[in-house]
Amino acid sequence: MSGSPRDLVVLRDGDLEAQIAPLGARLHRLRARGTPDDAGLRAWHDLVLHLPDDDAYLGHDGYLGATVGRVANRIARGELPLDGIVHRLATNDRGATLHGGPDGFDRRRWEIGVRTDTAAELHLLSPDGDQGFPGEVRVTARFAIDGGALHTTYSATTDAPTALALSSHAYYRLGGADARDHVLTVPASGYHPVDGTGIPTGATAPVAGTAFDLRGGVRIGDLADRLGGLDHDLVVDGVVDGDGLREVARLEAHGWRLVLTSDQPGLQVYTAAGFDGRPFPPYAGVALEPQLPPDAVHHPGWPSPLLRPGETYRWRSITRVELTG
Repeated sequence: MSGSPRDLVVLRDGDLEAQIAPLGARLHRLRARGTPDDAGLRAWHDLVLHLPDDDAYLGHDGYLGATVGRVANRIARGELPLDGIVHRLATNDRGATLHGGPDGFDRRRWEIGVRTDTAAELHLLSPDGDQGFPGEVRVTARFAIDGGALHTTYSATTDAPTALALSSHAYYRLGGADARDHVLTVPASGYHPVDGTGIPTGATAPVAGTAFDLRGGVRIGDLADRLGGLDHDLVVDGVVDGDGLREVARLEAHGWRLVLTSDQPGLQVYTAAGFDGRPFPPYAGVALEPQLPPDAVHHPGWPSPLLRPGETYRWRSITRVELTG
């Protein structure tokens, strides 16, 4: 596929297609068939932001579509306290470690494993000391189209105590020039306030009566006006189903509805206010990242990213796309 990332894996089943790039175990494209036109044809419709090739992804700092880790989001001061030792991590965001550091999993070329027309596994070996993190970690990312939805699963093991908390960093745009007219619903009654550098203060605040209340659905453009954009972790409510999943977000625009379910306790919402037009304008899409709370390594009462030998890390999400008009 000319002009595409190297060794692109294409998964397709019925009216849904996912293109997975080994660079960053990245959701390069997610496409669905739209409503029939006058000739009865149903064209493919892009639903996530993407760039033309690997070089473009390496030159952009937005983590578009990538699997981010070892630890998604920020670790304050690049300090990982673990079993009485503070490990010094590589920093890349105002003195903090963001999405695993300057050479995180998003910049690695993952090895393609078992694959079929509808599913593929990618593997990554992260050595002991990688970006300052202790322990050798082996990670598997599995992408599958099943039942008209994209299923994403991460699993990992380590040979020494470490921290691991992955996420998928896709930016969704269901149509139009940007996502300002998209309506986002997140069933979360709490959120984690942050300081001026994006590090949580340690509090969990109620969203009621604030601009962070997305339970009834809010236009991305209204979030831009009220908050200057959103880049916060929301604490998701709701009943976990028999598979350990619950709905964490719903996005609607231009005759499409995207429903995201996950087994993670929080959802980082980033409305791309920091995009500068190279090549995407501010609010070009909205990143919905199921994950553990940011900087959880410094907050013992929060869900822990600690992973020890003999344990298996797991992360799951399902992205379902529906036509509404």
